[in-house]
Amino acid sequence: MVGTQEPVVTGDAVILDVHIAQVPVRALAALIDITVVFICYVIGVVLWAMTLSQFDSAFSAAVLIIFTVLAVVGYPVIFETTTRGRSLGKWAMGLRVVSDDGGPERVRQALFRALAGVIEIWMLTGGPAVICSLISPKGKRIGDIFAGTLVITERAPKISPPPPMPPQLAWWASSLQLSGLGADQAELARQFLSRASQLNPQVRDQMAYRITSEVVSRISPPPPPGAPSSLILAAVLAERHRRELARLNAPGPQPAWPPQPVAGPQYTYPSLPQGPPSPHFPSQGPPDGFTPPS
Repeated sequence: MVGTQEPVVTGDAVILDVHIAQVPVRALAALIDITVVFICYVIGVVLWAMTLSQFDSAFSAAVLIIFTVLAVVGYPVIFETTTRGRSLGKWAMGLRVVSDDGGPERVRQALFRALAGVIEIWMLTGGPAVICSLISPKGKRIGDIFAGTLVITERAPKISPPPPMPPQLAWWASSLQLSGLGADQAELARQFLSRASQLNPQVRDQMAYRITSEVVSRISPPPPPGAPSSLILAAVLAERHRRELARLNAPGPQPAWPPQPVAGPQYTYPSLPQGPPSPHFPSQGPPDGFTPPS
């Protein structure tokens, strides 16, 4: 087992599904980092003894102290900041440090983690870090608690990609409030769309109504009148995925879907068979855009 799946709520109230790294994997990554730091420190001490020992003892001691701080604190801060949350050990084990809101690790957070690591990892041989990680629901060590970070795994089992955005619903999806949509409802909708073509038509229609009713009740504004259930679910999942990527990618303005409906032929979700419009979604309906079957 690589990691447990946990929902992470971003600052935009978008829920990310991430896999929390387990303690054994984190311990192995930490062991790799400790080995790298130890080797570099030994090489540095040898060079210090060969080049600076003949200078004033106070100056030599100051250089050694600075080098020690750089090796123990500077290594994780520099690596995790420049690689967006990955040290050599984490890179080898497929781990990454992220903020509690799902965003990239910041310099301040990397510094807090490194300073706490001096005590809980280097001075106390990692005991407090292991105990705290086992107790914490999200596997946080003391440095993660103070810094507001968590360690996730990027080698979790892959899931099917989100559905494409239906062009005629892109303008509606860009204005959605998704704070009420949980990870369970989104995963259920994704699985339904990926398997809809394999279901009996009557069963598919019943499931489409039930799942779409649950999703629509948790988002706003309501979908346009007459929108098919498959397109509603596809638009919600595609927009949710776009906002997740916008949060995790580099900072800066992110492109949105077209603000107005796209003119042209209507888009049909590929996983559902072609046919007449669903009786559950008449061409005209109440203002909320979603009606139960008669």
